[in-house]
Amino acid sequence: MSQYKIIFTGPVGAGKTTAIQAISDVPLIKTDATPSDMTKLRKPSTTVAMDYGIVNLADGEKIHLYGTPGQERFDFMWDILTTGGIGLVLLLDNTRADPYKDMWFFLDAFKKYIAETSVAIGITQMDISNKPTIADYHDQLQISDLNPPIFAVDARVKNDVSLLVQSLLYSLDPILAE
Repeated sequence: MSQYKIIFTGPVGAGKTTAIQAISDVPLIKTDATPSDMTKLRKPSTTVAMDYGIVNLADGEKIHLYGTPGQERFDFMWDILTTGGIGLVLLLDNTRADPYKDMWFFLDAFKKYIAETSVAIGITQMDISNKPTIADYHDQLQISDLNPPIFAVDARVKNDVSLLVQSLLYSLDPILAE
């Protein structure tokens, strides 16, 4: 029985906890606390260590899902959580002031991990703010060596999150996605 580990990351409020909860086959384990910084203006609680869920595959294989804290002050958890992982799902909130800045920050912070594995990018809140577009994100990435799958996703919708995870698996190895 194979076991895989996928990491979800992104800024505060991008939908990491919600996305893992949407696809997990077990109740979500989360480590939320009341924010003591500017995060409290965006949401009443925030992840301070990790979120954890599991997707059970047909043949007994499992995908372990780990969500990182979005706040940079908890970045020590990022290295801990990526150890043994096979890939990264980066969620970006399209309503934030500068989603490109968020994208470049997380792509840089996880640069080494992405080079060893792969990344898929999900853009949330596009129903509220449709700019930048998916094409705009692709254009931004032209200056890098990356060509990740990028999708508009609703982190609450299992099929959206599942498509994102499947695209990550396919980018790692087409056989894994079958």
